[in-house]
Amino acid sequence: MPALQRSEATVRARLLEVRGYTVDLDLTRGPDRFGSTTLIRFGCAEPGADSFVDLEPETLRRAVLNGQPLDVSALDGNRLALPGLRAENELLVEAEMRYSRTGEGLHRYTDPADDAVYLYATCGPDLAAKVFACFDQPDLKAPITLTATAPEDWTLVSNGTRVKSDGGHWEFAATKPISTYLFTVVAGPLHSVFAEHDGIPLGLHARRSLAAELDREAPELFEVTRASLDRLHELFDERYPFGDYHQAFVPEFNWGAMENPGCVVFRDEMLFRSAATEAERERRAMVVCHEMAHMWFGDLVTMRWWDDLWLNESFAEMLGYRIAAESTRFTGTWTGFSVQRKGWGYDADQRGSTHPVAGNGTRSVAEAMVNFDGISYAKGASVLRQLVAWLGDDAFFAGLNAYFADHLYGNAELADFLGALATSSGRDVHSWADAWLRTSGVDTLRAEAERDADGTLTALTVVNEGERPHLARIGGYRTVDGRAVPVAAAEVEIGPGRRVAVPALVAAGAQWAVPNDGDLAWAKIRLDADSWRAVTESLSSVQDDVTRAVLWEHARDLVRDAELDPAGYLALMERHLPAERCDVIVETVLGFARTHVVGRHLTGAARTAGLAAVSRTARALLADGGSQGIRLAAFRAAVESSGGDEQLAELNGWLAGEGLPAGLSLGAELRWAGLARLAALGALDEDAIAAELALAPGTEAEYGAARCRAALPADEAKAAAWHLLFTPDAVSNRLLEATARGFWASGDPAGRARYALRFFERIGEAAERGDIIAQLLGQALYPVDQATPEVIAAAETALADPALSPALRRNLADSTDDLRRTRAVRAAFGG
Repeated sequence: MPALQRSEATVRARLLEVRGYTVDLDLTRGPDRFGSTTLIRFGCAEPGADSFVDLEPETLRRAVLNGQPLDVSALDGNRLALPGLRAENELLVEAEMRYSRTGEGLHRYTDPADDAVYLYATCGPDLAAKVFACFDQPDLKAPITLTATAPEDWTLVSNGTRVKSDGGHWEFAATKPISTYLFTVVAGPLHSVFAEHDGIPLGLHARRSLAAELDREAPELFEVTRASLDRLHELFDERYPFGDYHQAFVPEFNWGAMENPGCVVFRDEMLFRSAATEAERERRAMVVCHEMAHMWFGDLVTMRWWDDLWLNESFAEMLGYRIAAESTRFTGTWTGFSVQRKGWGYDADQRGSTHPVAGNGTRSVAEAMVNFDGISYAKGASVLRQLVAWLGDDAFFAGLNAYFADHLYGNAELADFLGALATSSGRDVHSWADAWLRTSGVDTLRAEAERDADGTLTALTVVNEGERPHLARIGGYRTVDGRAVPVAAAEVEIGPGRRVAVPALVAAGAQWAVPNDGDLAWAKIRLDADSWRAVTESLSSVQDDVTRAVLWEHARDLVRDAELDPAGYLALMERHLPAERCDVIVETVLGFARTHVVGRHLTGAARTAGLAAVSRTARALLADGGSQGIRLAAFRAAVESSGGDEQLAELNGWLAGEGLPAGLSLGAELRWAGLARLAALGALDEDAIAAELALAPGTEAEYGAARCRAALPADEAKAAAWHLLFTPDAVSNRLLEATARGFWASGDPAGRARYALRFFERIGEAAERGDIIAQLLGQALYPVDQATPEVIAAAETALADPALSPALRRNLADSTDDLRRTRAVRAAFGG
């Protein structure tokens, strides 16, 4: 289906004004199709002009414009021409639509636990036309009134407040004006929990097989929801504007969550099936706060076009972390941002596909899809955080409230936001935007130091090796009895290419320094050699969680830049992680060590030794008696890094319920991870997988079995998985992802090399299967450890194919950039 071009959207927005949609859905027509009848009322600024409506039906039954039937055979892909428009128009469209299995459009899911059927609509960024006829662009906002027919035992939740439900007939009140990409409906025999806060009705919903999980998690979810509402009402003059506030947890969702006004949708893995770490609960709280912030940023005021995606995501990201830290019990969210989220953004900003935060020249919706990345989220949030520090809270939020007031229920652009802030602050925010929002790439803050004979600083200079101004804190430390002791900190502003002396740290007797201490800046850091040596000796004793997170992120960055031997990272991990007291740091460091250092950068005997180091560290953490969250993160790493006869015997014992670490258990997800490890090592067969699947059927079992089957090392198992991956519509999006996750977990070196080359021969086919499948195959199935000249050449040949979709091209290009980095690391330090 052709993607909407910005030029087309500009013309249509100038021409049309949508008065409202009335959408009627018939959800009783069987497992493949649903009925969709849409009545659109809209004005036209130039009577007599032509336009088009977006629609992607299985069968177009009827289309009537202003009482005159249109030729349904004239449907061109996903567009139906609308000729000779009047000043005021009415369009009626009746169609049969196809349910989705990829989470694009109206997704249909049969729960393997009880065969119950569930539906949910995902309409962003341009998928609403798979559900109802519409003008599918963000700046043609209108009220949407939904009615629906469904099985009598179903519950429906949508953007509007429910008006009536009787015998399978549902009616919802008209929404406030919203963009079509924000429409949703969630349907099925849902289990629901209700509450109210500050006059706002609240609802939580999930499939009935997750009733126990929803009931257990509801108190915490409501607690975070209430706290977030209260804080946003303190910050913004405009109260929550969309009536009820429902949060639905749905299966096979492609994103973490989606900010549909009045009905936020989350992936249902956020209803933890078993014990969760504090880091996982903290991330979930942040997502709840993030999505609620979208009610203002994105829903109340919406970007005019997708090149201002940051007006949605960067703001919601920054406020999600800030509100969680300020208003909930999860006060450590910025540590997770520093050690985990920013790395996603730093990596994206150093690849060939990097782009400005705002005004990135997006010409089509297809190009917009690939910018839901670490730049639009993590970098944008970090840049905004520094802007708030520069302007101050009062000026920043005064500007935001003026921005909302000026564009209520409408659309806005970068210039609108900057104008509001310039007025409220009196500062030159336009120059700030030129430096930070209209450029790309990561700067580096480098420390240069001189010391006396006992190692105390006699001079310290921080050099900005980039092209943007930075506001950063420089932390000074001494090492006393092997422990890092903070002695001073100085906040500095460093202009592009400038050098700034930091005498306060010298005067305080610091021995070593950390640029970007506290993590306010968006910048890589480089320590002088003596400071880095002090870090390697005392990292775990640094008291501030965020500063330790900055230093661990620095070590990760050094590995990726081939400046630190992967073995050196593993040594740092073994030395300092057992003393770590923050579970998000433990989780992140073990994850990077296992999946990147061992899984990508090391080969042969070095890989085996590296995996053993991860396993030793995980088991040391288990034995140390730390917090439950740290021990759980370590237990997961121990399960997935088990190797050798002794550890495999231990893993088999854990799976049998024997010898489990005190206070820990194997939930379904971790159990299947252990089974996948056995499968990859040839210690599990198809019969055992089938028996496990039959033992406790459900979503986790279905995905786990798919991963295990793909992980089996036998040639026939690999061939079967490969066939599944490259057969359109063979499995749903999530089963495809599980299969891809397992595929590279085993196999002899020659076979893996052959499949790596075959991947690039076949991957172009994914462009015909939609953006989500292209993304899944382009990322999850990419042969990340095959950093040979032959494979890199094959990747470059595949990228030269002009037929690649923007989503597939972007994912292949990013993964190939990472593959080149892996090759550089191996060249520098050996495999």
